[in-house]
Amino acid sequence: MSNQPVVSCLPVSANKMSKAKKVLDEARETKNREIDLVDRNISTFEELPGLLNMLFVTRITLSHNKLKTVPPGIANLNNLEILNLSNNHLEELPLSLSSMPKLRILNCSINRLNTLPRGFGAFPVLEVLDLSYNNLNEHVLPGNFFMMDSLRALYLGDNEFEYLPKEVKNLKNLQILGLRDNDLLELPREIGELTRIRELHIQNNRLSVLPPEIANLDMPGPKSVLKMEENPWVTAIAEQYLVGISHVLEYIKTEAYRILYNRHMQAGGKTAGDLPPKADKSKKASRARS
Repeated sequence: MSNQPVVSCLPVSANKMSKAKKVLDEARETKNREIDLVDRNISTFEELPGLLNMLFVTRITLSHNKLKTVPPGIANLNNLEILNLSNNHLEELPLSLSSMPKLRILNCSINRLNTLPRGFGAFPVLEVLDLSYNNLNEHVLPGNFFMMDSLRALYLGDNEFEYLPKEVKNLKNLQILGLRDNDLLELPREIGELTRIRELHIQNNRLSVLPPEIANLDMPGPKSVLKMEENPWVTAIAEQYLVGISHVLEYIKTEAYRILYNRHMQAGGKTAGDLPPKADKSKKASRARS
């Protein structure tokens, strides 16, 4: 009798489908409302038979796969509350996502998104949106992007934003705003209207001044976080930063700083020749093409 190990004759794609199908079959049998398909080498929803008909599901995790598209039929899952699509190869998202009535958390970080669909800001109850580590900028945001009243956390870090639209002021319930590792040259004064902000991440950009209105935020509080390192700050801010964040926030309340800020903005910020160079993002995973 041969002791040779049994080798499956199924093609790789069939093996992938059979493993994913097993997870889905078990979930159907047990009415498991949480589907975990992390790192299954899935490249298309066709490898997930029947998933879009599992209306009882409330959470789907498909991170660390090779998905390039998400079918519009994902919106059939009208009980879905959490969708994790991070670390895939997504280049676009379906508009239907924003119509999902119970979706609270959407994670599309570490993908290859260059644009967002029109009307993307129509989510009725979305609380957390993670779009970090993609190829997005201010020019590709749909007109209603900042109309998500329910949003508590917005992560846009590691993209290609040079400016943050002033409409950010409409996110009245926002508590966390992540803008690290972009190409931001300035922040809008309207950011001071986000009175519920408790975390602001602006590190590693091209910022030289802060709008004085940031002092309106309750950032010095014990539960607050302001990250602002790795920016080419004007000397006055850089000196205060060496002493501590609280000193920066006190300084930008002063009349002396308001004068400095207004002069800086009236001069158009920095001239093109004085602008710090953009970070080299050519080797980002989000720029890769498979």
